[in-house]
Amino acid sequence: MSETTRRAVLAGAAGVTAVSVLAACGDDSGSDSTASSGSTPGGPIAKKADIPVGGGKIVSADGGTVITQPEAGTYKAFTAICTHQNCVVTSVADNTIDCKCHGSSFSAKDGSVTNKPATAPLKEKTLRFEGDDIYVTK
Repeated sequence: MSETTRRAVLAGAAGVTAVSVLAACGDDSGSDSTASSGSTPGGPIAKKADIPVGGGKIVSADGGTVITQPEAGTYKAFTAICTHQNCVVTSVADNTIDCKCHGSSFSAKDGSVTNKPATAPLKEKTLRFEGDDIYVTK
């Protein structure tokens, strides 16, 4: 007959807690078509064809970037972390980057605040292109 040790019980409880914490970090709002897991670190994070004119794409492969195309052929990238309370921005449309946590909005052209409560702009990132592939340079 096998006896369950205190250590085995604690290890099992720790595993359940870790899974619960990770599940709690998920977004309960359902699927967001603008969010993407991107690709492997160091690889392209998006394709030009994935970034609509006037819109954008939120990628997380590099820690959080929003890529926009404010005008045909012009691509911009910003941190995807809202400057108000560090929520991840949620959507890009009509040349506006929105954060649904508290209603902040930013310009897809330059990252400036277009709607408070955020008061600081999104930090711009540098992009590099290889054909249709988009990379964020560090």
